[in-house]
Amino acid sequence: MPHPYVLLSAAVSLDGYLDDTGPDRLLLSSPADFDRVDEVRAGVDAILIGAGTIRADNPRLLVNSPERRAARLAEGRAEYPLKVTVSGSGELDPAARFWHTGGEKVLYTTDKGAERAHALGIAADVVPLGSGLDWRRLLEHLHAERGVRRLMVEGGGTIHTQLLTQGLADELQLVLAPLFVGDAKAPRLFGPGSYQGGRLRLVETRPIGDVVLTRYEPTAPGTGPLPTAADHHWLALACELAAECPPSRTAFSVGAVVVAADGTELARGHSREGADPLAHAEEAALAKADPTDPRLAGATVYSSLEPCARRASRPAPCARLILDAGVRRVVTAWREPDTFVAGADGAGVLEAGGATVVVLSEHEARAKAPNGHLLDG
Repeated sequence: MPHPYVLLSAAVSLDGYLDDTGPDRLLLSSPADFDRVDEVRAGVDAILIGAGTIRADNPRLLVNSPERRAARLAEGRAEYPLKVTVSGSGELDPAARFWHTGGEKVLYTTDKGAERAHALGIAADVVPLGSGLDWRRLLEHLHAERGVRRLMVEGGGTIHTQLLTQGLADELQLVLAPLFVGDAKAPRLFGPGSYQGGRLRLVETRPIGDVVLTRYEPTAPGTGPLPTAADHHWLALACELAAECPPSRTAFSVGAVVVAADGTELARGHSREGADPLAHAEEAALAKADPTDPRLAGATVYSSLEPCARRASRPAPCARLILDAGVRRVVTAWREPDTFVAGADGAGVLEAGGATVVVLSEHEARAKAPNGHLLDG
């Protein structure tokens, strides 16, 4: 199921701390950056913080600018983004400012936590998630039941760590402040975890007063059937490549990208690329990859359309070319229809050859767009 675009936001000291151990909150951002954060808040549907942040900082979590709130109302949105928090125990202060400022609030918790939150009189929509907290289920609920398309996560470090290690973060906005904390007992931005995403992609770096904003996107694909934020990124690129195909009445327009496990793009291609009117996207991409590259064994092929299982124009279909290249993971947006080949089952060929196939149907409309002339009739 779809879930919101997840934007992680944090400010840290030069030595990587979110705060010091003093009684007052350490201010890391500059006034100009606080205004930037206010602008980001105004652009999202919901803001999420953990229960620990509510206890430690007692934040209001508002859009402070009257002009930005007015703009939200003019766009038909609520004056303030939905405020979201997560607590397994439900043990929260009902007098905290979080509950009594801004607009609507949601508390995600466990079944037992919900009983405790109701007993305390927490002024929020309390949503129990069962015996434990499940981030995927939480995000899917926010998307399906609350209409959240863009979620800003302001901490704390445990939540940022969990979302990154589970492949659920789409963007990291990190502000670096020019000071040191130097206290091993102070809270850090990220804790221990299995970070399998490799290097992040730097999207932007910008000085704001005396701090520096850096924006990153995950790049490395997942290794199993559960999609990651990087999977969505690369599949979206494959759909963009499909739009570059010369139009045809006898073949689909498809884009494909081959990505190593560390997030390095190995090759890309699209249907009918170059001077070959018969080339398929996966075929074109794999032809550019070095067949001796050991990274192919851990790579993922992203294709806007399910790789073909049969074709008349070449000896080997794309599903077989993928397997012969050593690739064992494929992410696609759309199952091949019977327009040209009845009973096509590229996924079946791939899975029989030991590959994992992931279908991200939320990209299907973009994958179909360059092929509308083949589907309408």
